[in-house]
Amino acid sequence: MQQIGINNLVRSTTFFQHAGIAIIFIFMPIIARGVTDSLFEVGIIVASFSFAQILSEIYFGRISDRKGIRLLFIRAGFVGCAITFGLQYLATDALFLMLARLGAGVASGIMIPAMIAYTYETGKEKAKVASVISFHALGWLVGIVAAGIVNDERLIFLISAGFFVAGLAVTARLPNIIVKKELEPGTTKRIISKNRFLFLSLLMRHVGAAAVWTILPIMLMEQMGAQLYEISIVYIANTLTSFVIMNLMASRIKIRNITKFKIGIGLTTFVFIGLMLITEWWMAIPFMALVGATWAFLFIGGNFYLMENYPKSTSTGIFSSTLSIATVIGPVIAGALAFYFEYASVMYFAIAIIICGFLISLKIKE
Repeated sequence: MQQIGINNLVRSTTFFQHAGIAIIFIFMPIIARGVTDSLFEVGIIVASFSFAQILSEIYFGRISDRKGIRLLFIRAGFVGCAITFGLQYLATDALFLMLARLGAGVASGIMIPAMIAYTYETGKEKAKVASVISFHALGWLVGIVAAGIVNDERLIFLISAGFFVAGLAVTARLPNIIVKKELEPGTTKRIISKNRFLFLSLLMRHVGAAAVWTILPIMLMEQMGAQLYEISIVYIANTLTSFVIMNLMASRIKIRNITKFKIGIGLTTFVFIGLMLITEWWMAIPFMALVGATWAFLFIGGNFYLMENYPKSTSTGIFSSTLSIATVIGPVIAGALAFYFEYASVMYFAIAIIICGFLISLKIKE
């Protein structure tokens, strides 16, 4: 199979994977709000998905390197996601929804590290791998648009399951590439130890971001009168910018990966300063575009730096699980702050912790 054919298949698989996640993820705070009146419980439901991802990504990422295979884990993840995301359609109370989100987190964690590693390993021209990975941002864009068009908080679960079924179908044409088995003991601990400043700064940045994403859709709807499709427009600015920047990294943006990562961490501070000042829903658009750019820099920079120096699926699994840990902590903090104080307190918290994360990132050495 020609390389261009493999790249297009990987693009399609990445697209369906993230479209299936995105159509649910962005609007989960609103969906959770529909089954419980407690903002704290909303935070717990939102966090449950990422809580399940944490160990799933670390465990299956390491197993993928030990076995030297990726495609098995990618296909298993698609099957699991099609089932668990679809099951959320039946959730009518907080407990059922939380359990379904836990299952979805485990299923998605099976394939995320393997998918990133597979993308990197099948790309002969490493500079263009960023263009292939950019289709995860495009998947988020389409997922968010689909949610806004459907405008139905339950039907989107079935559409999500459909995206995963389509992704599974595409994987039938992907070649089953076998890579060198990584059997060295203590690999996970070694990667974390040597990259502690990277993972800690990533964790702090994403705790702040996840806290804001938990309350932002509710804030736009309750305080500024935004409709579901208008919230979609706000988030489209994020994913569209991320898609464009990731593609530019394949051809125009020629800076060190670790520098990209630091830029992504630092610039995120200005996003939440801006969001704290908005008075109309549409004012969030430029700041969401900025956060899309910061995400592209830190995601490509951080993952590529790790894959260049360490076992790929293990290191990207730790990267993804760090995001998942943050997406557990952030919503819980957001729910507590919003419950006891007000929405603005979440923004103040995000600004403070991301500044700390940026200062830590400056300690990372090439």
